[in-house]
Amino acid sequence: MDALSDIKTHVIGMIPARWASTRFPGKPLHIIAGKPLVQHVWERCQKCSNLDSIIVATDDERISAVAQEFGAEVVMTSPDHPTGTDRLAEAAAKFPYATHIINIQGDEPMIEPALIDDLASALLADSDLAIATAANEITDDALMSDPNVVKVVLRLDGDALYFSRSPLPFQRSGSPALKLYRHKGIYAYRRDFLENFVTWEPSPLELAESLEQLRALENGARIKVIITDDTSGGVDTLEQANELEAFLQSSI
Repeated sequence: MDALSDIKTHVIGMIPARWASTRFPGKPLHIIAGKPLVQHVWERCQKCSNLDSIIVATDDERISAVAQEFGAEVVMTSPDHPTGTDRLAEAAAKFPYATHIINIQGDEPMIEPALIDDLASALLADSDLAIATAANEITDDALMSDPNVVKVVLRLDGDALYFSRSPLPFQRSGSPALKLYRHKGIYAYRRDFLENFVTWEPSPLELAESLEQLRALENGARIKVIITDDTSGGVDTLEQANELEAFLQSSI
C-alpha cells in the first residue's frame, strides 16, 4: 500500500487488542460470522489505500497467536499501561521509521476504510497538524444525555473546541446552523506528538471527564475533526456481538 505523501512518510495503522475487559473478557477473539472480532477489523484495514503497515498490538499471547494465523503482523505490549495511548506509544516505538500512527479501535469491525484514509490524508497534507480524529452528526436526542456517548463541539474551521460526556453545548436559545456531533474513538497522530503526549501528566479536565483527548487540548494541541457519515460503533457486549453476527449473516 502507498501513502499519499512522499516516500519519507510511513503511516502505520495500529489495532490495539486487549484480552481484559470488564464487560467482555476475551472480546478480540470472540467469533462473529466465522471470524474473530479482531480479524474483521484487520480485514477492513486491508482495504485502505493510505496505510503502509497494519499492526495488531496486544498484551496477550492467545490474541497474538490467532492474529498471526490469519496473517497479521503482531507486536506485544505490556499489560500494565494506564491508558490505551500509552500502549500505542510503546507499540509505535518498535517501528522507528513510522512517521504517522493511526489508532484504529480493535472492537469496531464495521469501520469504514475511507475514514481511515481520510485521517491519514489530513495529517499528510498538513505538516503542522499533530492529531486528527472523527465525528458524526447526532440525530437521536437520547444520545445527547448518554455519558457513554462522547460529544464534541467544533470551531468554525473544523478543529475541536471541547469534548464532553455531558450534553454539549447547552442550548439556551435557538441556533439554526448548530450541528451536534458524536466523537468516534479513532485517532491519527504525528509520531513526535504521540511521543510527547505520553510524557505529559494527566490534566484536570481529562481526569474530570475521563477523556484523554482533553489532555491534548489543555496543552494547546490542535485537533482536527473529520466529519463522517460512518456511524458504525464498537462491540462492547456479547449482546452487541450477537446483533452484529445476525446483521452480517443477513447481508450474505
